Parts: sequence; structure tokens; C-alpha cells
Amino acid sequence: MRGPVIGKYPSSDGNGEVGAGNGIIKSNRKCRDIVFLVFFIAFWIAMIVNSSFGFNQGNPLRLNFGLDYKGNVCGGKHDDFDLRELELKYWVNPNQVYQSGMKNSGLKLSNARTICLLDCPIPSEDSLNWVCDYPEGDIRISLDDWIDMNYDYFADLTPELRNTSLQLQGPCYPVIFPSVNVYWSCQFIDRPSNVSLTNWKRMNGVTINDDMVIDKSIHNIINARSSVLKRYVADVGKSWPVLIVCGGLLPLFLSLLWLLMIRHFVTAMPWVTVFLFNGLIISVTMFYYMKAGWIGHDAISPIIGPHDPYYHVTSREQHHIRAAAFLMTCVMIISVLSSIAIVRRILMATSVLKVAAKVIGEVQALIIFPAIPYLILAVFYMIWLSAALHLFSSGEIVRNDCNSNCCAYDLKAKRVSCDDCCGYSIHYTKHIGASILFHLFGCYWATQFLIASSSTVIAGSVASYYWARGETSTTIPFLPVFSSMKLLTRYSLGSIAIGSLIVSFTESTRFILEAIRRRLKVADIIPENFIKRIMFHTSRFTLKAIELTTKSVNRNAYIMIAITGKGFFKASEVATNLIISNILRIGKVNVIGDVILFLGKLCVSLASALFAFLMLDTHKYKSSHNKITSPLFPVMVCWGLGYVVATLFFGVVEMSIDTIILSYCQDAEEHQGTAHYAPLLLIETFEEQNEVQRIGQ
Repeated sequence: MRGPVIGKYPSSDGNGEVGAGNGIIKSNRKCRDIVFLVFFIAFWIAMIVNSSFGFNQGNPLRLNFGLDYKGNVCGGKHDDFDLRELELKYWVNPNQVYQSGMKNSGLKLSNARTICLLDCPIPSEDSLNWVCDYPEGDIRISLDDWIDMNYDYFADLTPELRNTSLQLQGPCYPVIFPSVNVYWSCQFIDRPSNVSLTNWKRMNGVTINDDMVIDKSIHNIINARSSVLKRYVADVGKSWPVLIVCGGLLPLFLSLLWLLMIRHFVTAMPWVTVFLFNGLIISVTMFYYMKAGWIGHDAISPIIGPHDPYYHVTSREQHHIRAAAFLMTCVMIISVLSSIAIVRRILMATSVLKVAAKVIGEVQALIIFPAIPYLILAVFYMIWLSAALHLFSSGEIVRNDCNSNCCAYDLKAKRVSCDDCCGYSIHYTKHIGASILFHLFGCYWATQFLIASSSTVIAGSVASYYWARGETSTTIPFLPVFSSMKLLTRYSLGSIAIGSLIVSFTESTRFILEAIRRRLKVADIIPENFIKRIMFHTSRFTLKAIELTTKSVNRNAYIMIAITGKGFFKASEVATNLIISNILRIGKVNVIGDVILFLGKLCVSLASALFAFLMLDTHKYKSSHNKITSPLFPVMVCWGLGYVVATLFFGVVEMSIDTIILSYCQDAEEHQGTAHYAPLLLIETFEEQNEVQRIGQ
């Protein structure tokens, strides 16, 4: 009769005994959930195709730098000009900037003439400065000479070209307004130079409008939501050394250190974890305060490089970091109070952690095993992040279709042209948005898949330990970790694929619905009916509860998959029935242990965030080229990566506890309420809990 001993399923030899020669992990198996494995493989073929599109069409420079009047990306190398040193976007015609800010002008700022410069030009104190087009045609100077001349070859122009320049038709344009580098765009300051204006009028130049509109027009496009999102994504790309150190190496070291300390100092670790958690969350919150400008003088600023200290520019990044600081304050208060509330239960957590520590001591390969999925994830994240940067910057550079009544001198054609006055922009199609969402979902699914695979391997290894009576025995396979990996790879990858897909789909759905709920709230579209209003506000908590329940069921299902080799849905059913029938016996022990482990993961991820703040606070990430517009996204990514790495390594303890407890429940059910194979430490833990409950009654 085929099947392992678990629940009411007999062993392969039919005698219903466990722990004998045909140990529970050595049962007959067959491939499960093959359809979902095929779907998983097909999904990753689609991911490769999707990423290839991004690498082919994208250019991460577009995330930070703008386009010039030829459609070139500032800061990049092109066929006609090498603009790698020229990163700043400058609007040469002040009247076009002014008109773009008028409601009924019909001119958009994206159609105003722009050029890439090394630095933002400033008006002269005794004459009139000019910014001229790139040298070409009859202007026979090199681009380097043009830069050395401060972009000004007005003195070398013919009378005809000087006249067109005075009509603001180029090839040279006057520098009337001072400007400052705001996120690699030259933001005009509405304080025109009197000297420059006087010289301009003396030369019979056309009237130049000076109004606050010229300031706001550029500020609005710099501060647009799409521009802010691009800069956030670019911040992540530019801070890749921080991601490697604080999102990869540091959490690896801290997680291994935590496992070793659990192995040797298990009694003290719950107390150390709670203490460190409170200290770290307070420290991270204080860094948010500093960047928000509430403490010290290190607030983030949208202005890059030296500037007039009396000139201030606001940005969405500043508002976002302040909102994050406020949110962290709330989280800090709740977390500290919650950690105080569980102090009385820490002794119970210590007992159950001792069992896990004994398992780690017996199956020592468990400490090293998470390094395998860690390395796979590290390589995957590096490729995925590069593809994400290209996807976010993908699109086609096209000339705008505009009806602007403007003309500009074409140095190559040697005439004033009014036909191609429109500017350039990056055209994004709808499928690019779908590609980005697909790419994000793929990352989450891959992460969940590797975590689930790691958990299943650990569960199989620990089950071997339990059913050998918690002792070194010949019934435990040699190197049980690798034996468990072999069983997983050969029979159960499809089950892991569907389990991780369910978690990913549930979490993604909750995220999308939460985004819709926030938009409805901002738009003030909230149901007026009382019942509908209650449903509107409780839906988020319902979805969160579904997500947590799904993750819990999946985790126990992975244990049953490792032990029995059954498919995902059957394993979930068996695990759920076991937990429900033993909920009073194992509930508190498991919950308190999970809380301590969760705090441990947060300690590692908070430490990653803290060190990310410190690294991003160095001069490298405050200079012109490498400047991070806000530490918000890089810190959040390091925080998330730290949590993922901690989940991989802490899963050794977490799955050890869950596997032993679930095996204990099955053992007790098989032997009329008495666990025959349970380690002595586990029996003592449950007896202590029962005694506490009896006294409490």
C-alpha cells in the first residue's frame, strides 16, 4: 500500500509504524502538481522575453536627465555629440518658458527649446552672457571649446545670426535670469538681472517677460509625479553599492551571527532581540527625522551643488520623507509598547527556541544551507534590478506633435525653420506599464518560491531528526539537508510553485485594492450608505487577514509536502486538520516563538536600513553626478532585502519549531494522545504551558 505515515495515511510497508527502517521521509513518492510547474516555467520564459524588451529599449539615463532640442539624452553619448559631461537641462528661451505657464497660450514646456550644459548659467555682473546652440554648420569649433567658452560664441556670429538671436530665434540666447540646479534641470529664479536686461534692451532685443510664472512653470514639471517616480527608481540604481553592502552582505553576517547565538546562548537571545529591536527602530526613526529637517541641519534638498542660501525650493521628495518620518513615529510607538507587552511571555519563547537550538546542533548543515538560496536570490536580484531600470526607462523618443507658433535658426540648414519647432519626449505605450507590473510580480513570486523551497528543505531535514527520537540515529539520512533537497527537486517543485503563487497573488491583490481605496479616499469618493462605508473601511483588514492566513497555511503545507510528498492542496488539508485539532495545545507556544523570530527579522532589516542611511550620508551620494534625491527608496529596498535574507536564515529556526510541533501533533494522534517520538525538551515546554494555563484558571 503506497503512502507515508501522516494523519490517517499508512506507511509503505502497511504496518502503520513510524521511525522504523522505512522512516517517514523515505516513503514512496511521485511528482505532484506538474501542471503548475509547467506554468511556472512558462512564466519565466515570459519574464526573460519581458526583460529582453527592457534591455533593448531602455536607457537608465532617462530617469534623471532630460532631452535637448535634438532629442538627445543629457549625460549620454550620441552619434553627433558626446554629452556625457553635459547632464543639466537648460531652457534657453525665457519667453517660451513664460508662455508655457500661461493657461491659454497653447505652448507646453516640453516643446520649449532645451540644451544640455555642464552647469547652470548665471547672468553677468557687467555685460550680457549668452548660451548658444551646439556648434555645427559654419560654427567650426569643437564641443570642448564651446564648453570652455561658457557656451557663448555670439561675438563670432554674422550680423544675420546676431539679428535672429535678438529675436530669440537663435542660435544664441541671452542669460537674463539666474538659475539653480534642481534635480539636473536649471530652475529659473524670478529675479532677472538688471544689468543683463539693460544690455539686452540696448541691443534692441525683443521684450522678455519676467513674472513668477517663469519660476513655477519649470518647478511644476520637475515636481510632477512621473518625474519623482523616475528619480526614485534612479536613486535605487545609483546606490547599488549600498544595496550590496546593506541589503546583501550585512544581513547575511547578522543572520548567521543570530543563528550561532541561538545555538549557544538561546536563553539570552529573546531578551537581546527585544532590546535591540527597540534600539534600532528608535535609531532609524531619528534618521528619518534628520532627513526631514526636524533634527539637525541635514535635511534633504532638491538643489544640487552650491547655491544662494536664501533661495529655497520645495519638492515632493521632502513631503514624502516627512510623511515617512511621521509613519515611523507611529510604528515606533506601537512596536515599543507591543514589545513591552510580550515580556511576560518571553520565557515560553525561550523554551521552544531551545528545541530549535538542539535541532540545529544535531543537523548542523542547517546553518549553512540558507546560503544556497541566498546566492541564487543575490544573482537574480542583480539581473532583475538591471532589467527593472531599463524597463522603467524604456520607450521611444519622438518629436512632439504641437501647434506652437515658434521659429529657431538651424545651423545645418543655414536658415530659420518654423516647421520643426516642437520638442521631444519619451513616448510610453500601455504595454510598458503592463510589462513593469509583470516584472514586479515576477520578482515577488521568485522570492516567495525560493523562500518556500528553502522552508521545505529545512522541514524535511528536521522531520528526520524528530522521527529518530531527537537523537543521532541511522534512520536519519547522511546529510539530511541534501537528501531533502533531492526529494524537493525531483517531486515537489510544482507544489512549491502553486503555494508561492497563491501568496504572491493574494499580496498583489491586496496591494492593488489598497491603492484603489486610497485613490477613492483622496478623490472623496466614499460610499454614503452606512453598511457600504463599513465594508469600505473593513475590507483592508479582511484582505490582510486573508493574506496572513494564507501564509500560515502555506508554511504548514510545505512541512507536510516535505514529510509526505503529497500535492500542495492535500498537504494543506492535512496540516490544517492537525493544527485545528491541537490548537489549544500548541497555540501559545507557536505564537510567542513566531513573535520573537519576527522581531529578530526586523532587527536584521532595521540594521540594514540604519547602515544604508549612514552610507548614503557620505559625500559620494551628495555630489552632483551620484547625488541621491532622497534616501527613502534605497533605504526601503535595503530594509526589504534585509528582511528577505533574514527570512531565509531565520527560517531554519522557524521551520524547525513548526515542523517539530506539527510532527508532535501527528505523533500524539498516532499514539492515542501521547507523543512517542517527541524530544524531552518539547514535552517539558508543553507541560510548562499547561501548568501556566492551569494556574491562570
